[in-house]
Amino acid sequence: MLPQESHLETFARLPATRSRKPPLLFVHGGYIDGWCWVPHFLPWFASRGWPAHALSLRGHGGSGGGGMLFAAGLDDYAADVEHVAGTLAEPPILIGHSMGAAIVERMLAMHPLRAAVLLAPVPPTGLVPVATRLAMERPDYLAHMISFDLTRLSLDVLDALRPFYFSDDVEPAIMAESARHLAAESSRAILDLSLRLHWLKPERRGAHLLVLGAQADRISTPDDVRATARHHDVEATILPGLAHMMMLERGWERVAQAIARWLESLRE
Repeated sequence: MLPQESHLETFARLPATRSRKPPLLFVHGGYIDGWCWVPHFLPWFASRGWPAHALSLRGHGGSGGGGMLFAAGLDDYAADVEHVAGTLAEPPILIGHSMGAAIVERMLAMHPLRAAVLLAPVPPTGLVPVATRLAMERPDYLAHMISFDLTRLSLDVLDALRPFYFSDDVEPAIMAESARHLAAESSRAILDLSLRLHWLKPERRGAHLLVLGAQADRISTPDDVRATARHHDVEATILPGLAHMMMLERGWERVAQAIARWLESLRE
């Protein structure tokens, strides 16, 4: 593993009044940074009493570690999450998206977590079957991701990537801001996801788990999400009318509401 990264960008929205609800810590997926939770999820959950936090993993957004990003694996990312979680007033409920869900899964196997949410998770079979399917559906998508270069983003590249991450009616302002937060991804982390080094069934140590996907997700398909849910012996929740970046879609509130209902059920 790499040394601990000392500078990790964090975002927070806190309830207006004191709350007994546990903090939430949101973990972003690959090729993006922690900003993706800021427009909608952080303020929405904070307004309902949950202290809401997010981080940018090393080498992403405003975090340090860019020089060694190529060598950062999922365990290094998990160490980033653990470090930020340790700065909070109490242990948070972790909510991970895509690659972030895989990071949360690793932490479930290593630590006694109170609860966690996996959004659009990488399936237990890893990225190789996903990449094979995407290559057959749209070869230019895979080619762009393999040779992804932030210094040479073009409209052709963005047009090729957009259908796999967003619905057709994504807000133009959100799409434009998302493009500004695109990030290179660690080749080591992609290898970890491809080999599914977290394939062993984790001992959840009693942690409550929600696995949630989107019906129109072309990266983590509903079948992928259901496979992850079966892997953890829980039922999957699949929401219609949303694509992969569900926290930024026009229907993002339905995702937030599903998570909130589940969180409230833990308090009953």
